[in-house]
Amino acid sequence: MSSLRGLYAITDSLLLAEGRLIPYVDAALKGGARLIQYRDKSHDGARRWDEAQALSELCTRHGADLIINDDLDLAVRLGVGLHLGQEDGSLAEARKQLGQAAIVGGTCHAQLALAERAVQEGASYIAFGRFFNSNTKPDAPAATPELLTEAQRRFTVPVCAIGGITLGNAASLIERGASLIAVIHALFSAPSAEEVERRAQAFSALFNPIL
Repeated sequence: MSSLRGLYAITDSLLLAEGRLIPYVDAALKGGARLIQYRDKSHDGARRWDEAQALSELCTRHGADLIINDDLDLAVRLGVGLHLGQEDGSLAEARKQLGQAAIVGGTCHAQLALAERAVQEGASYIAFGRFFNSNTKPDAPAATPELLTEAQRRFTVPVCAIGGITLGNAASLIERGASLIAVIHALFSAPSAEEVERRAQAFSALFNPIL
């Protein structure tokens, strides 16, 4: 398991359509991404298995970790991590099935009470957001930078920030206590794999002064 600190890249099935998924994720990993979350809400089980398996191999090659979004069965089959939203199952059950070594994360929106429950159920990290306007979840409850500081003070697990994060605003969240910066559009909307790698390097460099 890699250290839970740094760039957390989350895939998007629209941004990474038409053959972009593997080369773009590979570029993000070359640029320093520590975690990759495979997020695909389709019901094409065969394609999801193939893509997740390929991503798992990429992450292993780069010394990073793969997290599956909201699909415990797929995570169990691959032996990788899992991220669950509030409506997507039990963190405690996921921990039981995946074992103590697996990375299991939970969405906590903007509520410390949800984070406390997630930690009690065995979360490896707690994710708060959105912090800024988000293309992926525009209606998600807004979180504040002060929430990160309080969460870091109260809990021992790493704190993840998500929602509208860009190279222009990420540093402020890291300074407030975010161990992980989760990014989708600001990374994978790039016009080329080379640009994805450059952006990933820039995000990763934000952590260097305090590693």
